[in-house]
Order: sequence, then structure tokens, then C-alpha cells
Amino acid sequence: MNTSIEVEYWVVDSDGELTDAGPLADVSARTEQGCVEPLFQLQTPACESVSELRTSFVEDLEDVLSKTTKLDKHLVPFGTPVNGDVSDRHPGERCRIRKEVLGTDFDCTKYCAGTHVRIEKRHVTDQLNTLIALGPALALVNSSPYVRGERVANGARAFCYRTRSDEVGPKHGQRWRYVDDVDEWYRRLERSYEEFETAAVDVGIDATAVEDHFSTTDVTWTSVRLRDSTPAIEWRSPDTALPSQILRLVRELETVIERVPRTTVWIDNSGASGPRDHSRGSPGGPVGRNRITRDVDDPAAVLGRVTDDMIALPTFDVVQDLTESAICDGLGSAAVANYLERMGFSVDDFHPIATQIDGRQFVTRADARDLRLEYASRLEEDVARLARSSSSR
Repeated sequence: MNTSIEVEYWVVDSDGELTDAGPLADVSARTEQGCVEPLFQLQTPACESVSELRTSFVEDLEDVLSKTTKLDKHLVPFGTPVNGDVSDRHPGERCRIRKEVLGTDFDCTKYCAGTHVRIEKRHVTDQLNTLIALGPALALVNSSPYVRGERVANGARAFCYRTRSDEVGPKHGQRWRYVDDVDEWYRRLERSYEEFETAAVDVGIDATAVEDHFSTTDVTWTSVRLRDSTPAIEWRSPDTALPSQILRLVRELETVIERVPRTTVWIDNSGASGPRDHSRGSPGGPVGRNRITRDVDDPAAVLGRVTDDMIALPTFDVVQDLTESAICDGLGSAAVANYLERMGFSVDDFHPIATQIDGRQFVTRADARDLRLEYASRLEEDVARLARSSSSR
């Protein structure tokens, strides 16, 4: 199963101050500056195995770190910069329209750095639903509890997207329910676009301007995205983190998702879907016959569980509650940790950064600079350790 990752890191100078990531954009064809000045982005090629992905990711990071050393800069693996000012790189018409529609409070999302995992499309409906159910797995790599110095949640980035975004624009950042087929997903996107366009017109923006700067696929943030330009489905819930943490997450996520074509995917009765038979239909679209199940005797279908015989997804309401707990409390929530264990994740192997730097209600700018430098050093050590491990194989 082809898999790739796109990861964002904050760039700081030798004092820990956020600085322009632009000079790192030309390290390779897979590197670029993020949507704000101090954000750097790296995208790996699609790889057939996690081992191949690891090699590509580490080699690319070694090249980037070689340049940061020459520039006296560093990469920081935080979901937010903890505290500090962030400037838009291109504060143009698109940004203006979004602010007019969603309000200035939406600006908190520019303080976010995340990881996107792209997985080859196979039996897309079941992949979509499984990734929706795996939303609580974001807790495994939460990497900052702070936004602009304030402690907001164990996963501050997800809090920005899924809580504050809901407050300023109810159709942006919401968690979408399971689907019966892929067409339903696209219909939701179309409705979101229409609602955004209507809201824009209501505040005096011409509909043509919305059409020029937005599309159905990018007008709203969702935790899962179907990418039409590549044969991939993208999971966008997790924070950025140390490279070894990201690779561990990807390995365990892929282990679950690669079961989808080979087993039965159940959704609890309230989720409106029964088992899907993968012997019918074709990869990349709706498969099997959707048999609605009113009563599911197997408690795994209520609690959620991955076994050799099936992937049992709980009701969406259960997933929603667990995701909120993952944002607020991370792996400190026993319900979240137990659920992820049942879904196939080795929870004890994950040690999220957010838990390690948590403990204060407010972090000053000076302390934020120190934290960024500390974890920039840890990232460099992490990459060096991964490189040594790869070379010894």
C-alpha cells in the first residue's frame, strides 16, 4: 500500500525566535515554505512500505538539517509555537475573504503545524469511515498544549481547528459522520461550499471572488480529505511531532488501514451501516451492499475493535466523544487509551511531547523560546538516531 507523509515544522533562529522558513524551501523538490513565514513543510514521495518511507523521510530531513546548520536555524516539532507572533506569508484576497466570513478569531489556526498521512485509495468508503473512527489516535502525538502562551488543551492544534473553528464558522473544522458511499462525501463538500459562498455574499463579497479563490475541496477543513490530484486519501488529524513518533504512528495506522480490503468493516447500528463484502465492487469506489443492521450482538461493534476477522467501528457519537477527550486530555484519558488499544495501537510505546511540556497555565515568550530550542535539539538527535539505525540494517 503506497503511503506518504507531509509534515510541518516551525523554524527558529539560535535564540529560539521564530524566523523565516523561506531559505529552506529550495532544499529539494519536496520542501517548501508553509502558509505562514516560520513554517517549513516537507512531503515525502509515495512509498510502497513503511521501511522505504522511513528511509526517504530521514534522508530528506538530514538534507534539511544540513542547511539549517549552515543558516544557524533549527526545526521545532510542536503543534503550535507555544507562544510568539506568526505572520501570514501571503495575506491576499483568499485570506481576506476567509476572515470576512469566519471572523478574526479564525486566525488561531495559523498557529498550527500538523502531519498529513496519505494512503493509497482502496475501497474508499470503508477507508473513509475507518479513518473517521481513528480520529482519537491524534492523542498519540499531541505535541503542544499551548496557543499564544495560554494552555487550552492537551492537543492545542486540534482545539484550534475543531473547537474555535466551530465557534466562528460552524461548517469549518467540524467532524463529519460516517458515509454510505463516496458520493455522499462529495455532496457534503458541495453543500459546505454553497454555505460558505452564501455567507460570503451576505457580508458583501461577490460570489465570483469566492469562485476565483476557493473550491469545494478546500473551502472547509476536514480531518479526512479525498485528494483528486493523487490516488490517495489523506488523514490530517495529528500534530507534527518528532520524526520517530510520526513514523511509529504511520506504521500502526497503516497496519489498521491495510486490513480494510481483506476483512469486514462493521459500523454499530446507530452508524447506519452494516458489513461490507469486499468480494463485490471495485477498489477506489463504493463496494459491497450496505446492509443496515439494527442490532449488533457483538460488543466489539459497540466499543470498537480491530481483530483478524473484522474492523468494528463504534457509533459516530462515541467517536466524537472520544475525539474530544483525545483533544482535551490526550492519553491521560483512560477511555481514549483503551479504545486505541482495541483499535490496534501500541499505546504504551507513544510518549507525546504535549504531556512532557504540560503543567503550566501560561508560558511566557522567553520560556517558549527555551522550549523550542530544547525540542529542536531533540529533533536533531532523533534524526541522527534514525539515520544510524537505518545504516546498521
